[in-house]
Amino acid sequence: MARYDEKVLKSRIYRKGQVTEVDFALEDLARINKDRGAVYWLDLVAPTPDQLHHLSETLDLHELAVEDAFSGMQRPKIDHYDSHLYINLYHASYDAKQKSLSTSELSVFVMKRGLVTIRSSAAFDMDAVTKRWDESAELSDGGVDYLLWGLLDVVVDSYFDVIQVLDVELEELENLMFEEKRDSRLIQQRSYALRKALVLLRRIAIPMREVLSPLVRREANFLGDHMLPYFQDVYDHVMRVGDWTDSLRDLVTTLLETHLTIQGNHLNLIMKKVTSWAAIVAVPTAITGFYGQNIPYPGIDSQTGFITSSILIVALSGLLYWVFKRRDWL
Repeated sequence: MARYDEKVLKSRIYRKGQVTEVDFALEDLARINKDRGAVYWLDLVAPTPDQLHHLSETLDLHELAVEDAFSGMQRPKIDHYDSHLYINLYHASYDAKQKSLSTSELSVFVMKRGLVTIRSSAAFDMDAVTKRWDESAELSDGGVDYLLWGLLDVVVDSYFDVIQVLDVELEELENLMFEEKRDSRLIQQRSYALRKALVLLRRIAIPMREVLSPLVRREANFLGDHMLPYFQDVYDHVMRVGDWTDSLRDLVTTLLETHLTIQGNHLNLIMKKVTSWAAIVAVPTAITGFYGQNIPYPGIDSQTGFITSSILIVALSGLLYWVFKRRDWL
């Protein structure tokens, strides 16, 4: 079953670095695509098969790229075709209350004068991308390079936002682990949720190196040099996210091992205390058992025997308690 069930469209036309038209109709795409003075952006949310077919026919998109955009669930990648690039990537967001990471898939077609974005749902808010474009309007002469850079920059920034929150989550987990009264179940739940989020983030962020690397190396012949430093900056951010993610994963693993070690040490302490008290209890048991024999012994049937046994119980039990306490067994 096709995943597209909505018809939402956003668009812009740039001429000489200025936005001259917004929200043009999909039927006008053929006319705009022939306008050599126009650089356009078109965004679709969950397009229908007919809409994708119209895009493919109008922009001469490769059938494999269109199929990937329609089916979804692709890994982050970049594919080179004669007339365009196809990029698949994911935006990330973290819910601190639910302790879960969610992703939004985005398919991107990059032409010489056009950028087409296809979202599987409206979870990824494109307003953040248009805001980035507007804030960097001085770069708009870069054409489609500028549009692609703004999109990639917002996506990679979402990884930074998530990794910073996960870093704070890790610090909170450390504090929970070293509290005097630890909640082991809560620690295990938080550790699992944190590790799961880091694994998912790594799955979508690390392949972005392969997406950005060809752009930095200028392998696309219709992308110019004007935006190259900005693509390099985004590439550096992706590298930092990857390194940061791996570091946090290692720290979570270390924390889990530390938690197990703390539990083991705590169990050993309990065993020492139990064993020590068992040794102390064994003294009066042994003495009272000895004085309960049915054979004659010194002090039998006399107050002297009772006093002697009581003194032995108190003295030996006290001696054992002092020895165990001195060795920190109690």
